[in-house]
Amino acid sequence: MNVRRSAAAAAATAVLLTAAVPAAHAAETPSPSSSAALPSGLYGDKDPKFDGVFRQSYALLAQDSVGVKPARKAVDWLTGQQCDSGGFAAFRADPSEACDAKTQVDSNSTAAAVQALSALGGQDATVKKAVDWLKSVQNQDGGWGYNPGLPSDANSTGIVVGALVAAGEKPAEVTSQKGKSAHDALPKLALPCGKGEDGAFGLADMKTGKLAPNADATAAGVLGSLDQGLVVKPAEKSAEPAKCAAPKDVAQAAKNGAAYLAGQLAENDHLTSAMPGSEDQPDYGNTADAVAALSAAGLGDQAKKSTDWLKKNAAKWAKDNGPAAYAQLIFAAQAAGANPKDFGATDLVRSLNATGPAPQQEDAAADEKKDEDSGLSPWWIIGVFFVASVGFGFLLSGRNKKNQL
Repeated sequence: MNVRRSAAAAAATAVLLTAAVPAAHAAETPSPSSSAALPSGLYGDKDPKFDGVFRQSYALLAQDSVGVKPARKAVDWLTGQQCDSGGFAAFRADPSEACDAKTQVDSNSTAAAVQALSALGGQDATVKKAVDWLKSVQNQDGGWGYNPGLPSDANSTGIVVGALVAAGEKPAEVTSQKGKSAHDALPKLALPCGKGEDGAFGLADMKTGKLAPNADATAAGVLGSLDQGLVVKPAEKSAEPAKCAAPKDVAQAAKNGAAYLAGQLAENDHLTSAMPGSEDQPDYGNTADAVAALSAAGLGDQAKKSTDWLKKNAAKWAKDNGPAAYAQLIFAAQAAGANPKDFGATDLVRSLNATGPAPQQEDAAADEKKDEDSGLSPWWIIGVFFVASVGFGFLLSGRNKKNQL
């Protein structure tokens, strides 16, 4: 999943069946006006209209994956976004208002929230409602579209599979009324070998509706085909990319997709993209997603090369784009066996934490800083207690001696 798209492009994408994740390209998304202050529990300072739940989920999941306990109000904000149906919309400005037919709940926001809340624990009721909603909007081919009723796509199906796994479900056993699962849908969303497609997962073209090779869809498709969520463990061994073959099942579809990504990364160790009317430029988010997919598929060497490239080049991109971008880099670092706290010249964890409310384990540090700001250092306070206790001891000693006289 990616933070590379503008909010407007993301919305148009969903409508036109491209079904890419609507995570905001924060650098192109206007900040809310001062009259519409952001919720204090929300991560990021850009307009959350198109990606609030998504970026929050990424932030909380990334924090949990590195042992950081998120702020309570950050978790409460996310759970408060859920509709009574169990689904999540991209953002609800007033969660006290009930969701209605105009509320655009979607599979991507819901699946991201499920992965985050499942990892955090203690949110069983919220997770169950969300999973039940996801099951209720499964397409007959076994996959998921961005919004209920839209055709299945690799991005949405991939992230939903990750949510099912996180919630303890077996994706192959979550079936539609026609008995189809994501394992049936994903191979059909993959392209054939040759003709420049080379087994990539496709994304629907806005004009024709036909599938075209897409790196982001391929990364999501590979993870979904492997029953993997957003957090991926490093590959134990580094295999060579498999030769492309007809994707008759999810196992082969995953191999084909991983081989396609490895081929795309081979020349520069990063992916490229171009907005309409602009020249090709590095695609940091897709590269980070590709690293996770490659590692999940066992292609550790290529994952490491691309991670090294991200270490050298992605810091400014992450700073410009905010919490979801930092989370993507944390996921990539972990997948490649790198240290997210020492990622090039950036501590990704500290940088992510700084985009929202301080995590719970940082509360003590924050209190300490308050004491310093007030001129009362912790050591001064300890000294006061020590003097007080010593004085109290002398008082007791004197009182005892007096009683003995």
